[in-house]
Amino acid sequence: MVYMSQPKGFEDATHPNYVCHLHKALYGLKQAPRQWYNTFTYYLLSLGFIHSNSDPSLFLFHKNNIHLYLLIYVDDILFTGNSTKTMAKILEQLNLKFSMKLLGLAHNFLGIQIQRNSNGYFLSQKQYASSILDTAELSNCNSVQNPLCTKPPADLPLDTALTDPTFYRKLIGSLQYLTLTRPDIAFSVNLLSQHMHDPSPQHAFLLKRLLRYIKGTLNFGLPIAKSNLQLTSFSDAD
Repeated sequence: MVYMSQPKGFEDATHPNYVCHLHKALYGLKQAPRQWYNTFTYYLLSLGFIHSNSDPSLFLFHKNNIHLYLLIYVDDILFTGNSTKTMAKILEQLNLKFSMKLLGLAHNFLGIQIQRNSNGYFLSQKQYASSILDTAELSNCNSVQNPLCTKPPADLPLDTALTDPTFYRKLIGSLQYLTLTRPDIAFSVNLLSQHMHDPSPQHAFLLKRLLRYIKGTLNFGLPIAKSNLQLTSFSDAD
């Protein structure tokens, strides 16, 4: 149950100390996203969807040879499948229950660019990566060829900005979201995230190197195709 103070202009003069018992969550309250998720989820389950075991925000619909996938993030929804006819029927039912707006084919979802080609899809976060470089004031830095070095130089330059714990955590948090389409930086981000409480000049140096690597690989992303996937890797001598 959710209660709130009487809003200004609607106070009860007879009972000024009473509070309001909400029958449904109001937009902006911390309970609202949870209530919306529960309401939308229950309706999807009534339509035949089931929860994905890997992600509670992903719903699956399998019936005969029809396979549909619906991903929900607060009030943003990504819907795809192999039957446009069934998808249209479900969207019609959803529109009767909720106020929805169909935006057509997906080109951008939660900061992830979706590009279509003859072989499949290409997911990237070029704009998001550029914004991280802007935040770190490294938009015009020189790029490097790999995201990490095993032997930092003995005399490390002092970078007061990147060694600031608050700013360091901000950049690492942004980089963690970037790993969704950039598995090549996952190890480096994981390594640097272990020192967010007290980053040293060495960690600041490695973070800056990672950002310089991202500068030269802004067009990297995650291909999704039926063809064989070719991976490129690098290895240090030792």
